[in-house]
Amino acid sequence: MFVVTADQIASSRGTDRVPAAFELLADLEPDLALPPDRNAGDELQLVTASAPTALDIVLRLRRDEHWSVGLGVGSVREPLARSARESSGAAFLAARDAVDAAKRAPTRFSLVSAVDGRWNGGHVGALLDLLLALQGRRSPEGWAVVDLLRSGSNQLAAAEALGITPQAVSLRLRAAGWRIEERARPALVLLLEDLDRGMSSPEQN
Repeated sequence: MFVVTADQIASSRGTDRVPAAFELLADLEPDLALPPDRNAGDELQLVTASAPTALDIVLRLRRDEHWSVGLGVGSVREPLARSARESSGAAFLAARDAVDAAKRAPTRFSLVSAVDGRWNGGHVGALLDLLLALQGRRSPEGWAVVDLLRSGSNQLAAAEALGITPQAVSLRLRAAGWRIEERARPALVLLLEDLDRGMSSPEQN
């Protein structure tokens, strides 16, 4: 199971961004094991059995730049409680350690997996850091093209929508690292699934 715990950066000096984050992730709710939950005031917590959904949550929250994001992988106590806040298990403990580590990390992200009571981020977290670093250098113009392609547009349609040439679209995609990301995402999903399979035997109450 995957548990994402995210803590708002500098929450005491700014707006409460939890409601906006829930809206940002609203389309992913069908893939969540529990409804999104507010935890400890300025934190949010999400639980999913889906590796693609877990990856998407991490990438969306870090793109927003207002969150330190921890991803915990491990078992959970079943049946789950009515909310993430009331649930427990190794994945929740791992997510807590992960978000604490994320506050000190250059990418503001950390992955912690539960292995026989020990905690480690492992190679999957390092690869996710590389993808986050790539996205962190992406320009607004690069994001505009990437978002259009991710929504289903082709390069010609993206060029028309942005009022630029197809050649300019290609240049923006290259600078944005689009093809690298598109190759990396499926590989990261497979690695997260492997990680989950190795440690997600349910804990019984």
